[in-house]
Amino acid sequence: MRWPCPEENKGAERVTFSRGYDVCIMAIDGTWRRDCQLNSISDTEATLTVEGSIQGLNLKEFFLLLSSTGLAYRRCELVRVNGTDMDIHFLRGKNAKKRPGAASKSDEMMS
Repeated sequence: MRWPCPEENKGAERVTFSRGYDVCIMAIDGTWRRDCQLNSISDTEATLTVEGSIQGLNLKEFFLLLSSTGLAYRRCELVRVNGTDMDIHFLRGKNAKKRPGAASKSDEMMS
Protein backbone atom coordinates (compact mmCIF):
# COMPACT_ATOMS: atom_id res chain seq x y z
CA MET A 1 0.00 0.00 0.00
CA ARG A 2 1.30 3.47 -0.84
CA TRP A 3 -0.23 6.93 -0.53
CA PRO A 4 0.85 10.24 -2.05
CA CYS A 5 3.55 12.02 -0.05
CA PRO A 6 3.36 15.76 0.62
CA GLU A 7 5.83 17.95 -1.27
CA GLU A 8 8.20 18.08 1.72
CA ASN A 9 8.51 14.27 1.70
CA LYS A 10 9.39 13.81 -1.97
CA GLY A 11 12.29 11.45 -2.34
CA ALA A 12 11.97 10.10 1.23
CA GLU A 13 13.16 6.52 1.37
CA ARG A 14 10.51 4.00 2.34
CA VAL A 15 11.15 0.53 3.72
CA THR A 16 8.46 -2.08 2.98
CA PHE A 17 8.22 -5.29 5.02
CA SER A 18 7.04 -8.34 3.05
CA ARG A 19 5.51 -10.02 6.12
CA GLY A 20 5.03 -7.01 8.34
CA TYR A 21 6.87 -6.16 11.55
CA ASP A 22 5.17 -6.57 14.95
CA VAL A 23 4.54 -3.21 16.65
CA CYS A 24 1.88 -1.62 18.89
CA ILE A 25 0.00 1.64 18.95
CA MET A 26 -0.81 3.16 22.33
CA ALA A 27 -2.79 6.14 23.58
CA ILE A 28 -0.79 9.17 24.69
CA ASP A 29 -2.20 8.66 28.20
CA GLY A 30 -1.71 4.87 28.10
CA THR A 31 -5.43 4.03 28.37
CA TRP A 32 -5.45 1.71 25.33
CA ARG A 33 -3.03 -0.34 23.27
CA ARG A 34 -3.43 -2.38 20.04
CA ASP A 35 -1.12 -4.86 18.33
CA CYS A 36 -0.28 -3.99 14.72
CA GLN A 37 1.80 -5.02 11.75
CA LEU A 38 4.09 -2.35 10.36
CA ASN A 39 3.84 -2.68 6.57
CA SER A 40 6.05 0.20 5.47
CA ILE A 41 7.88 3.14 7.03
CA SER A 42 9.81 6.26 6.06
CA ASP A 43 11.28 9.13 8.09
CA THR A 44 7.92 10.90 8.18
CA GLU A 45 5.13 8.32 7.78
CA ALA A 46 4.13 4.66 7.97
CA THR A 47 1.38 2.18 7.06
CA LEU A 48 -0.02 -0.26 9.62
CA THR A 49 -2.51 -3.11 9.81
CA VAL A 50 -4.29 -3.04 13.18
CA GLU A 51 -5.36 -6.19 15.01
CA GLY A 52 -8.70 -5.78 16.77
CA SER A 53 -11.19 -2.95 16.75
CA ILE A 54 -10.15 0.70 16.72
CA GLN A 55 -13.72 1.95 17.04
CA GLY A 56 -14.03 4.55 19.78
CA LEU A 57 -10.28 5.08 20.17
CA ASN A 58 -8.84 8.59 20.07
CA LEU A 59 -6.49 8.28 17.10
CA LYS A 60 -5.87 11.98 16.62
CA GLU A 61 -2.52 11.58 18.39
CA PHE A 62 -0.91 8.40 19.74
CA PHE A 63 2.38 6.49 20.07
CA LEU A 64 3.77 3.88 17.69
CA LEU A 65 5.80 1.47 19.86
CA LEU A 66 8.58 -0.04 17.78
CA SER A 67 9.99 -2.31 20.50
CA SER A 68 8.37 -4.70 22.97
CA THR A 69 9.84 -2.73 25.89
CA GLY A 70 8.49 0.59 24.60
CA LEU A 71 11.94 2.17 24.53
CA ALA A 72 11.76 2.89 20.79
CA TYR A 73 8.65 4.88 19.85
CA ARG A 74 7.34 7.68 17.66
CA ARG A 75 4.55 10.17 18.34
CA CYS A 76 1.98 9.96 15.52
CA GLU A 77 -1.20 11.33 14.08
CA LEU A 78 -3.73 9.48 11.96
CA VAL A 79 -3.83 10.35 8.27
CA ARG A 80 -6.31 7.77 6.92
CA VAL A 81 -8.11 4.56 7.91
CA ASN A 82 -9.27 1.94 5.39
CA GLY A 83 -10.71 -1.07 7.24
CA THR A 84 -7.85 -2.44 9.35
CA ASP A 85 -5.19 -0.46 7.43
CA MET A 86 -3.96 2.90 8.75
CA ASP A 87 -1.73 5.57 7.26
CA ILE A 88 0.05 7.60 9.94
CA HIS A 89 2.32 10.66 10.03
CA PHE A 90 5.09 11.15 12.61
CA LEU A 91 5.05 14.27 14.77
CA ARG A 92 8.35 15.88 15.80
CA GLY A 93 9.94 18.25 18.30
CA LYS A 94 8.76 19.98 21.46
CA ASN A 95 5.68 21.29 19.67
CA ALA A 96 4.41 17.92 18.42
CA LYS A 97 1.84 19.52 16.10
CA LYS A 98 4.60 21.10 14.01
CA ARG A 99 5.23 19.45 10.64
CA PRO A 100 8.74 18.32 9.74
CA GLY A 101 10.66 21.05 7.93
CA ALA A 102 8.81 23.90 9.64
CA ALA A 103 11.18 26.37 11.30
CA SER A 104 10.69 27.06 14.99
CA LYS A 105 11.05 30.49 16.59
CA SER A 106 14.36 29.44 18.15
CA ASP A 107 15.62 28.33 14.71
CA GLU A 108 14.63 31.70 13.26
CA MET A 109 16.35 33.59 16.08
CA MET A 110 19.62 31.72 15.48
CA SER A 111 19.66 32.57 11.75
